[in-house]
Amino acid sequence: MPRIRPGRVRTKNTNRRAPLLLSTMAPEDFNVRPNEVKSIACPDCRTWRRIMGDTVLKIREHCASDKVADGEKHVVCLGSDQLVVVDIDVRRWQARQNRLLRDAMPQDNRRAAQQFYKPLPAPAAPISRIEAEATLETTRQSYLAHRKGCTRCVGAQHCTDGGILARRYVRALQEEPARREARDQLECQERRAARKHAAQWPAVRKDQWAKHGGEAVEKANNRCSERTSGSLSEFSGPQLPLEPLRITT
Repeated sequence: MPRIRPGRVRTKNTNRRAPLLLSTMAPEDFNVRPNEVKSIACPDCRTWRRIMGDTVLKIREHCASDKVADGEKHVVCLGSDQLVVVDIDVRRWQARQNRLLRDAMPQDNRRAAQQFYKPLPAPAAPISRIEAEATLETTRQSYLAHRKGCTRCVGAQHCTDGGILARRYVRALQEEPARREARDQLECQERRAARKHAAQWPAVRKDQWAKHGGEAVEKANNRCSERTSGSLSEFSGPQLPLEPLRITT
């Protein structure tokens, strides 16, 4: 975005009136938004004119009539070169103007013509289509829950989902002995490994002591140096005094 440079004030003349305070004017009769051209409605001719200058603000010199091109005489407006003083809080004024513009906007422009609704969530998949670990207890609970809420599953008759759950439960009953045997074998192997490790532990400790013990441990203990008085360890210095130190001359 190009930078908007303030207009140059080419004359030091004024209309010899008291400076015009923006606080005494209606908020909609001037524009002092940042990064925009400053403008104001001239108090005399009530036409919008540019405010010139950067530090010293003046209303740009202009004609009293806007029909000079039609042959009327060029007469300088008495509001030309009028000093302007910005004595308002620009941020607060801008917030108020934005709120007024938003309130004055037609309702059709403030609200979208097309309404967008949040889509409805997809229905949950039935229990018979959920792929999960099929154990004896889970298949049994699923089958009983379906039978409790389904009116078509009566006696030996099943609906489509009820038949799937029933066959899954029967398959879990048939596979349960093999699953239980595999689980027992795994637990037996874990117990054997734990007993073997416990039996080998004394020998492992003996080998470690033979490798790292003996003269090496004795020499490391003999190298311990005495700590200085007042220090907690060899890595910290003596404790600092807590009382104030008074030096007498």
